[in-house]
Amino acid sequence: GLPYEFVQDNQSLSNKGVIRGLHFQRKPHAQGKLVRVSSGKAIDVMLDLRPDSPTFGKHFSIELDATSGVMVWIPAGFAHGFEALEDNTVFNYKVTAYYNSKSEAGIRFDDPELNITWMTRNPLVSQKDKLLPTLREWLSASGSERF
Repeated sequence: GLPYEFVQDNQSLSNKGVIRGLHFQRKPHAQGKLVRVSSGKAIDVMLDLRPDSPTFGKHFSIELDATSGVMVWIPAGFAHGFEALEDNTVFNYKVTAYYNSKSEAGIRFDDPELNITWMTRNPLVSQKDKLLPTLREWLSASGSERF
């Protein structure tokens, strides 16, 4: 019932303690995402980067698992990440725009100003994600083109 056309389906496999994100694509390739977990369990986190939004700079998290079948809609203009809470967690997402490497961006998962509650004390995080800027650093560097 969402008024969007999905152009691509993506899937990732992660083990317990893996954190991915917070990722997004800037305009004109910004993506809306419909996400769910088809195996295992995860904490899903979305961060509002829409400058005119009353929730700009705020995050929301929800636990997703294969049993409940709950799906979450994440509009374009949000950064997105998740933490696998079980081994062999399969995360699925449908997107409204194709991936474009030149539009790829992200915010550090452990930005202290965001105060996101992750379950794992020593998460497994890719080197690429460890090098992402904080929200404040990204806003300073991005100027008027916010997402």
